[in-house]
Amino acid sequence: MKNQPLYNMPCPIARSLGRIGDGWSMLIMRDALAGFTRFDEFQKSSGVAPNILSRRLKELVEDGLLQKVCYSTSPARYEYHLTPAGRDFRSVILALAEWGSTHFSPEGRQIQLVETATQRPVKMQLVDSENGEPLTLDKYQMVPGPAAVPMMHYRHDYLQKKRAGDNAQKFAPPSLTEPQS
Repeated sequence: MKNQPLYNMPCPIARSLGRIGDGWSMLIMRDALAGFTRFDEFQKSSGVAPNILSRRLKELVEDGLLQKVCYSTSPARYEYHLTPAGRDFRSVILALAEWGSTHFSPEGRQIQLVETATQRPVKMQLVDSENGEPLTLDKYQMVPGPAAVPMMHYRHDYLQKKRAGDNAQKFAPPSLTEPQS
């Protein structure tokens, strides 16, 4: 279910959540990345109600993560194929699976990432693509990008001061919709 306020925010995390933040949409994308393509496969795999599944598939197609492809004309039947944006979502699903397995699976891993050729279990880790270093909080941070709106700059500057020990400041950001100056 689209979250219009998030969908239109300048933050890429908010925009992404506005498109995919619903739990059913995440499970549909999990299943699409696993190889499911048909309505009944998605429905049986996730247990989502058919009316909700129809709506989520439509939204994922509208948002460019899935493409609706006709595989039978009599009667009309469709499959849902991943687009490049949908395939790029794999890293999000892998990271979420690793996080969930680490923090919320006391009984042990229900799923795990393995190297296909050897079936060797691997643990996903985000690394700097230039030097292979893990992206740890102490060495890497998000900063405003070239197109950042004033709110992004304000948040960054506020947090830099807070990290430096300035706890007297109050968080009073500019409007989220304020144009860049």
